This record gives sequence, C-alpha cells and structure tokens, in this order.
Amino acid sequence: MAAVRRSPWLTPLRRALGGNGSVLVLVEGSAGLGKTRTLHGLSGLPEAAEARRALWRCGAAQEPPETGGGPALLLVDDAHRATPQEREWLREVLERPWEGLAAVVAYRPEELGTAGLPLGAPAVSYPPGLAVFRHRLRAWGVDRVRRAASEVLGEQATHEAVTRLHACSGGVPQVVADLLGALGAGTGSRCAAADVDAVGVPVRLAELVLSRTDALAEMDRPVVWAAAVLGEPAGRDELLSVAGMNGAPGRAALLAALAGAALSQVSQGRYGFSVPLAATAVREQVPGPVREELHGRAARVLARRRPVPWAEVARHRGAAGRRKSWLKAVEKAALAAVEAGHHQEAIGLLERTLAVPEVPARYRARLAPLLARSAVIGLRSDQTVEVLTQAVRDPGLPVDVRGQLRLDLGLMLANQVGDLAAGMRELEAAVEELGEVRPALTSRAMVALAMPEWPTGTLAGHREWLRRAAGLARAGDSEVARAAVAANHASLAVACGDPQARELVAALPVDGPPAGCREHAARGLCNAADAALWRGSYRWGEELMSAGLDLAARIGASYTEQTARGTRLLLDWWAGRWDGLGERCERFVADTADMPVVAADAHLVRGMLAFVQGDWTQAVHWLTALGAPAPECTRMPLAAATAGTLIRLALVRDDPPGAAEQARAAWAAVAEKGIWAWAAELAPWAVEAVARAGDAAAARRMTAEFVRGLAGQDAPSARAAVAWSRAALEECEGRHPEAAGSYRQAAAAYRELSRPYARALTTEGAARCSLLDGAARCSLLDGAEHSGAPDEAARGGADGTAGEDGGRAHAVASLRRCVEQYTELGAVYDAARARTLLRSHQPPEVRRPGRPAFDDRLSPREREVAELAARGLMNREIAVVLHLSPRTVEQHVARALRKTGALSRRDLLRTAP
Repeated sequence: MAAVRRSPWLTPLRRALGGNGSVLVLVEGSAGLGKTRTLHGLSGLPEAAEARRALWRCGAAQEPPETGGGPALLLVDDAHRATPQEREWLREVLERPWEGLAAVVAYRPEELGTAGLPLGAPAVSYPPGLAVFRHRLRAWGVDRVRRAASEVLGEQATHEAVTRLHACSGGVPQVVADLLGALGAGTGSRCAAADVDAVGVPVRLAELVLSRTDALAEMDRPVVWAAAVLGEPAGRDELLSVAGMNGAPGRAALLAALAGAALSQVSQGRYGFSVPLAATAVREQVPGPVREELHGRAARVLARRRPVPWAEVARHRGAAGRRKSWLKAVEKAALAAVEAGHHQEAIGLLERTLAVPEVPARYRARLAPLLARSAVIGLRSDQTVEVLTQAVRDPGLPVDVRGQLRLDLGLMLANQVGDLAAGMRELEAAVEELGEVRPALTSRAMVALAMPEWPTGTLAGHREWLRRAAGLARAGDSEVARAAVAANHASLAVACGDPQARELVAALPVDGPPAGCREHAARGLCNAADAALWRGSYRWGEELMSAGLDLAARIGASYTEQTARGTRLLLDWWAGRWDGLGERCERFVADTADMPVVAADAHLVRGMLAFVQGDWTQAVHWLTALGAPAPECTRMPLAAATAGTLIRLALVRDDPPGAAEQARAAWAAVAEKGIWAWAAELAPWAVEAVARAGDAAAARRMTAEFVRGLAGQDAPSARAAVAWSRAALEECEGRHPEAAGSYRQAAAAYRELSRPYARALTTEGAARCSLLDGAARCSLLDGAEHSGAPDEAARGGADGTAGEDGGRAHAVASLRRCVEQYTELGAVYDAARARTLLRSHQPPEVRRPGRPAFDDRLSPREREVAELAARGLMNREIAVVLHLSPRTVEQHVARALRKTGALSRRDLLRTAP
C-alpha cells in the first residue's frame, strides 16, 4: 500500500467516500502484481467504514451489487474477465455515477478484449463530474524484494539470494511470494542463490504461461518456444531465426504471441517473458528433438553477435548435443571471462563442464588448469576442490599438467579451505612434478612455500624457498613468475623489518602488461599492508591496503580483495574505530563462511570486542568456535594475537596455571618461526601469565628473548609491547615504581601509534602501580611514626608525604581519564574494573548518615553489576572484576532485575533506566 498512499487519486477517493463528488480509479497490472491486494487494502480505509462496500469479481457468476445514492465503495476485480452483461452493468454505473460513488476497477491489460479499453469498445462515456484516474502497478525493485525476503527468511537470505530472487521473478510480487514460501519451508541455515534456483517454477506461474502458450494456434507456438530456449529478451529477427519462422508467418506468430500475452515486449525492440522463470516452464514442455533444434539455431544466431557471448553459445551447443563445438566454446568463454577479470564466472562454467564424466581427457587437460587458476584468484568453491582433487588422480594426465593442477590445488587448500597440511603436501609434490620442465610454475610453487605467515616452517626455510624461486624466475622468461617472486619478497621483507622493504613494495608491477603480473602485484600490496600493520606501521599499511584493494577490485581478484577487507577490520580495532565494528565483523564472517582462513581476522576482532564488552562466553566462541580456524591452520600473527586474548581471559578468570600453559605454547610457536614482531599482541599477557604462575625467571627469559629478537628492526608495536611486558613483569615482582615507569613508557609509545585502547590499558597500569607504591610507602611511614625511628619522608617536604599526595592525585586523575576512554570505546569490562580501582583510592564522599535512597533507580554499583550480567558474565566472574563477593553480586543482580522489571539477565541492558 506504500505506492497507493503516494497516489494523487487517493485524496479524491476519500473525498468521494465522504459524500463529496464521485471518482473512478482504473487499477492496471499484469498477473501477480497485486491488484486484488490493492483492492482489499482500499476496503480498509477509515473513510470506507461508514460507506456501503461491495467487492465484485467479474466472471465469477456473482449478482451485481445494488446501486443507489450515498457514499459507496465499489471494488471491481478481474474486469478483463467480465461477461457482456457485466460490462454493460459497469458501463451504466460509470456513465451515471451518483454523488459519493468511489469505484475502483482492476484488470490485466494484457488480457483485455480490446487493448487499452477495460470495458471494451466503444469507450465509456464518462460524465464531466466523474474524476477518472489510472493507477499502473509496477514490479518490485531489489530493495522491496529484500524486505519481503527478510520478513519470511529473517537473516538467512544472502545478498546473492535476494539478487537472484529479484532477477528470476522479474519483481512480480506473487512470484516472489511463491518462491519465498518454498524457501521458507526449507531447513537450511542460510539461503544462497543456488537455493533459489533449486525451487524451480512456482505452480501458479507455470500454469499461467503454459495455458497462454497452449491457447495459441499450433503454427504460432514455435516463437514462444524460441524465446524460452533463448532465456533472455531478444530482437525480432533473432527470435524468429531461432524459431525457424522468417517472413510473414514469423511476424504473424510474434503478433499472436503478444496479443495472447504469451510473450511481452520487455524493452524497446526486444521480446521475451516479463518473468524470466516463465521461460523455464515453457522450455521444459518443448519436445526433446524440437528443443535440440532450437538450441542449435540459437547457438548459430548468437555466434553472429559481436562480441560473441561464448558462455551462452556453449550452453546452446551443449544442449543441442554438439559436444566438440560445445567444449571449444566453453574454453573460449572461460578465457574471455578470465581476461575480463570475471573469475567467478569462469569458475562456475568450468566446474559445470568438468563435472560431466564424458568430457575427454585431452579437454580435461586444457580446461582444468583454467579452472585452477581462476579458483586461486577468485573465491572458494568446494566443488572446485573436488574437481581438482579428482583431476590430479587421473593417470592419463601429463606429469607437468598434474603438477600445475597440484600447485593451484595446494594454494586453494592452504589459502581458502584452511587445510594447511594438505596444501603444503600438494605444493611440495608440485615442485617435484614440475621440476625443470615448467620452471615458471615450479618457481610459483616455491614462492607459495616461502610464505612465512603459515605456522609450518621456519624463517630460514622460507628464505631458502624464496631464494630458489628467484633463481628459477631469473633464469626463465616469464614476467608473471618474476612478479610472483617480487610479491612474496616484498611481503616477507615487510614482515621481517627489512630496510629495503619500501623499495621492494614500490617496485611491484602494478601496471604490468600480463594480467598475471597485476594479480601478483595486488596480492603483494595487500600482503605487505597486512605485514606492515602487524609491525605497527599503520599509516603506511593503510596506504598499501587502499592501493591493493583498488587494484584487486579493478582486475577481479576477489580472494585478494576479501583478505584486505579482513585486514581493515584489524586496523579499525587497533585505531579504536569500534562503532559498528562488531556488526561488520559478523557480516564479514557470514560473507566468507566457506573460507575460514579469510574469515579469521573477523573472528579475532569480534572475539576481542566480546571480551572488552564483558561477554566472555561469546569471546571464547568467536575465538575458538563458530567456524574459527584451528591454531595449526591460522596465520602466525593471528594465532599469536588470539592466544594473547585467551591468556588474558584465563588471567581474569583467576586461572594463572591455565594461562601460563597457553602462554608457553604460543611463545614456543613464535620462537620457532623467528619473526618476533608477531609477538606484539601476545607478549605482555604471556609474560604476566608465566610470572603470575610463579615462574618469574622464565618470564624474565621471555622478555629478554623478545628484546633480542627485535634487535635492529623497525617494529613500533612490538617496541611498545616490550615496555608493556617489562611493566607486567615488574608489577608481578612487586617493583611498583619501576613498573609504573615502564607502563608510562608503553603508554607514550601507544599514544604515538594512535592505539587508544592499548594506551588506556598501560596508562591504567601506571596509575595502579603508582597507587600501590604510594600505599606501601604510607605503610612504611605509619610504621616509622609508631616506632619513633627517624625518617625524612615522615617530615614532609618535596620528597615526603606532600609529594606522595601529589603523585596519588595524578594517578587518580589518570584512572579517571582511563574510565572515560574505556566508556567512549565501549570497553564495558575495562571501565567497570577501572571504576572499582578508582573507587578504592578516591577519598570517601561526605554524606549524611544512612544508606543513600535510590528508590527504583539503579545505584552506581547495581548499574555496574547489571551491565556485566547483561553481557553474559556469571556472578563469580563479576565478583572477580569488581572485587566483590559472589553473594553480594547475587544480591545486586536480584535488585537490578526487580527495579528494572527485566525478565532475564540479558534483558537488563534494554530495561535499565
């Protein structure tokens, strides 16, 4: 009814129902556009409540409603089916309307006996006092289809599914509703484009289009069959050529199909089905031999277009049973798609082709490598993995072709599927099979084995693979092989803090003539961006990421583009751009659900957000479950950062032994790899965990090893983490003045890096240690006073208690700023913890005796408890955070539930005043 509410005729219609004037609205719409729904909506208008209402369906053997004076709403449906008597009655009413008549007449324009005349010829003689309007119903756009899908499927419908739903239904509301009804009856958790295709043609649509086709003379039906076989709107000459009906007979057949609404003029000079799914219903009923002839003619017609749509030509040749020419067209279509950067299109075409068992081995050897190359650049497809796995087992394949397929299969398994062990095995086998016969491809396999991010291998081993790959590339004449080596050399240099890194990145062939060079350049830029961000070079990393994303989008490198999108989530986390970040992470995980390696960045960021928001159960789920890759299949920097968050979680849950165990395992993995910049997000928590578990000596060794590993490297975030790690160790050892200084050093470094959350954590640490040191010094002063021992500090002065008070005030002010920063970021857990620390060190407020009266409002402490409880923390966990007893927390939760009227702990966030 949204379109109706904006219609210019609605106000005159309401006025007529109020007894002022008379109005006729002609509602015109093809089958399924919602004419009946519009009529029923009008019957519910408030102005119609006091008027006589009549809903009359033509052709249904109903008696016409009584006429007479006074306000009346006459709703007439299916006027195109009116009998002569019904048309005559309607003419009489409309030619002699009374004051207060509001008539709405709905019809299908394509089924009128006389085009453009709802009540037939001659035209109705409308009197001057009757206001006449025409309301044309339109098909839905994509946004309206998306809303309808959301109403039925909720969040299950993917963007691709909605797009396909709109495309195949033509936006016709009834067809959309029928398809959604079938999809809603399914049990799948997600609805993809393939699920829409699997529904088939709704019964209502199939019967309508088949009945209209059957109503044509037998000699005229081939033009409708031709449109069904083509499956897309076509010009008159092409359509008639496919039908085999040129000249006057063809022209007459097309006119008959249009007059009978079996076909429509979809756009200027192009004819077909207004609902694309209707073509499927007709095509399925065309006799097999006739259908093959139509497909053969369609292939010949389309082959004359320029440029040739080879994918469609291949489809028609295949359906016509012309296998050899079909495979040639498939190859040309795939090559054209790859050249245009449409890798997903090439993947789909080649997957369908290679899934046919009868494809000869010589064609498999030509098509499988095309599929493999597109799959590595595009997005993951399990069917591609299966096809390639079967292909490499074919004993009839030449060894070098098998090695080429192994190379791309290994890349897919490692980069997209996340099966690292299997991917490495395939890559190593590819090196053996390709050998010196295909040096460019051998070099590419070695380059893949040189990637340092994977948990297998050592830095020295990766450098050796890269050295061998570079030697092969230099000896050959393949620009693409040299581009692959350059991309990995640049990203490895950035990861290791090599002084030549910027020069190597700048030399990437972003404008290389071969498409493969640009693909490797895009990959190199995005990988270098990721490496730069992990080292703390945020500005440079963001520049590289923008350049890599732009290049990847221009050349259609979907996989590379997705990896960079994941990296951007990490950057937003570090930069404190947390507004909507959780939702973006969840959407990214949904979009990349079939690619755990790509989704890993979003899993980490979403888990860290859940942690700081106090939802520790969700933090564990995002970091270890819900499709998150296992540590052995996670890129090293991500695995280290994930371990850092899990160690911190164990510490706040008061499990130092468990935290220390995780810390030692994660630390050993980083040490074995040898790229110490990747320990930046792990080191402070790992050192603290080991020290709190009682092994301060091991914590000191870890800190020293971290410092040695970073010697001579440009790694700003790791340098800040060194200061933080020292601070954590000093605090655990009770050296609070030293710890406060180290925390301040770390906070200054994170301020330079523009990392607000890390800065707030280390600033809080400095304030905490300053307050602890001050408390200890005060305790010593008290002891000196009572013993009568002389102490300069007891006498006051610059270094005495007055200085103590000044330092304490500064620490309290720092804590207060930390609480504000945590609150601005949305770090609920940290804000609550810092507020508790602040409360314990602030001077008590002077107030009148007795408990403060908050009536039905939450007290500050109850609000803190309610917020943490709503985030999912259990009572004992809240007790640890706020330094309360579990029994006290239980009482605060009970009072919060009573005061807010919340039905559950989770509901406290929504109901707290």
